[in-house]
Amino acid sequence: MFITDAFAQAGAAAPAGSGTDSILQMVMLFAPLMVVWYFFLIRPQRAQAKKRQDTLSNIRRGDQVVLGGGLVGKVTKVIDDNEVEVEIADGVKVRAMRTYIAEVRVKGEPVKAEAAS
Repeated sequence: MFITDAFAQAGAAAPAGSGTDSILQMVMLFAPLMVVWYFFLIRPQRAQAKKRQDTLSNIRRGDQVVLGGGLVGKVTKVIDDNEVEVEIADGVKVRAMRTYIAEVRVKGEPVKAEAAS
């Protein structure tokens, strides 16, 4: 026939204690790699995510923003923590989720506090 039978063969006996040594070697190899991975990949991503979250949470009326689809507009109203109203053309206002704002280009003037009468 075309198929041959495969038989298991007896392997060489492993020396005593080699399992523990190989585990220790693996840890010694991967521990520095994980430290480098943390400082070059994970830590900068967390810092960038925090900066983006701060930027999105500080959006105010009058800020010029770029939406995820490339539309540029001016924030006319902050609806709540998740949504803002953006004017993309004269008289055309849309509600946009803060998470879909790609960039805050120009910070608007601070909102003037209304005088208590």
